[in-house]
Amino acid sequence: MMKRIATWIAPLLCLLSIANPSAASATPASDTPHDLSALIAQIDTITHQPRYAAADWGIAVVSLDSGHMLYAQNAGRLFQPASIAKLFTAALTLSTLATDYRIPTRLLSAAPIRHGRLEGPLLLYGMGDPTLGTPGANPAWADDLAGQLTARGVHTIRGDLVADDSYFAGPQFGSGWEASDLLGWFAAPAAALSVHENIVALTVTPAATAGGPARLSFAPDTAAPPLTGSLTTAAPHSHDDINLYRAPGHPLLHAFGSIPAGTPARTYRLAIPDPAQQAGEELRAALASHGIKLEGQLRVLHWPERDDALRSHAQVLAELLSPPVTEILAQGLKRSQNLYLQNLLQIDGIGAKAAAADKPDTPSGFLSDEAWGLRALHDLLGRIGIAPSSVLLEEGTGLSRGNLVTPEAMVRLLQYLAAQPWAATLRDMLPVAGVDGTLKRRMHDGPAIDRVQAKTGSMAHVHSIAGYVTTAGGERLAFTILLNNYEPAPDAPAANQDIDAIVQLLAGWHGAD
Repeated sequence: MMKRIATWIAPLLCLLSIANPSAASATPASDTPHDLSALIAQIDTITHQPRYAAADWGIAVVSLDSGHMLYAQNAGRLFQPASIAKLFTAALTLSTLATDYRIPTRLLSAAPIRHGRLEGPLLLYGMGDPTLGTPGANPAWADDLAGQLTARGVHTIRGDLVADDSYFAGPQFGSGWEASDLLGWFAAPAAALSVHENIVALTVTPAATAGGPARLSFAPDTAAPPLTGSLTTAAPHSHDDINLYRAPGHPLLHAFGSIPAGTPARTYRLAIPDPAQQAGEELRAALASHGIKLEGQLRVLHWPERDDALRSHAQVLAELLSPPVTEILAQGLKRSQNLYLQNLLQIDGIGAKAAAADKPDTPSGFLSDEAWGLRALHDLLGRIGIAPSSVLLEEGTGLSRGNLVTPEAMVRLLQYLAAQPWAATLRDMLPVAGVDGTLKRRMHDGPAIDRVQAKTGSMAHVHSIAGYVTTAGGERLAFTILLNNYEPAPDAPAANQDIDAIVQLLAGWHGAD
């Protein structure tokens, strides 16, 4: 089904919890509770408002100091979590990978080098780095790899350049991701060979006068997709009618409609449909700029295609390493970046698959790396003591509406995380109320500011937050707040305003009776 860009990409951006300044709570300190009974009564007052009659609240608050459950509302029921599901992937990754692990991207070849000529194909092999080509993480990645090849004396490649992202076994989108999401940046392909976070920015600029064609530009321009249709410039003060559509699985972008004259340019961030192709094109250009002649063509390998002969007895000719996995996780949680968490889940799955290779209970038949990652997550939850029926996850980001968790399971996970040697590291990865990440513009006044570290989540009819707060009385709490099946009336406050008000109450609480 075709949907207008103005009406479907913009609302769904909230899936990654882009903050809304109007959602900030303004609960004054004088209204903060001084005992547990007052805390419970004030939370109940918020959740029992008439506008939530058809909605569902799920809340669990646990003291990390005493271990006692201080507040629970529907804590044992399943809710859609949205992006707070990323905390489960983070827990698995921190339990599985070394915190200083860096993900490689390599140039490989089994061919010999004779007199500066590589006598065969060159393989650009991605192993899951989601940060390649981003500021602070190998932004000049293609030039760096080509430079390493030049340093080996290579000036000619007598074969093809093969961009290979088959390291991940499984589709490049998470289970349960909806087809209508796949054009948006938040559902960019979770590819083993990724570049620029698999995002291209499209800017639509109106002509100087009505009737003229709007100008469409892409950044990076090398990632511009094939384009059809046209956007015109409408009369000043008319409504935007910008429509963008790409059929799932096809690169062709359709653009049509209009943008009013005299209005600012509009920018949309779109998923790159084939990141490996994009990476291959960028490396081919870098090879040429370094004077390396490619005699063959650019080819792309996607799962389930394989060419094991390319990697058999291959040597590493050049290599780039990602930032440490802790930095990737921090970016993924602060910004709620889906690509980062889905790639980490698949890397975790590859490790789980290798560890299970010689065990008698290893499943027969094919399992995707995503499925292996979820299998490892369920094993971890069992060790924590979280019932499998209370955490039903399909992928690693929270984007799937098939994900279901109970508030009780979420706070149990937070308790586990708080007791690990890397607890402080994990806590520093979370957005801080009023300070950074997806909480930068939320709770920027009142008792919660700089005392709440929490992961946010939001999609249509789903609003959530889970994390830690230190109360006014100095008690450390873990909390989860989930609101499902809620659509505010046009004149009603944003849902996050009441969620933030509950967090402010927790932050302002002075202690138990």
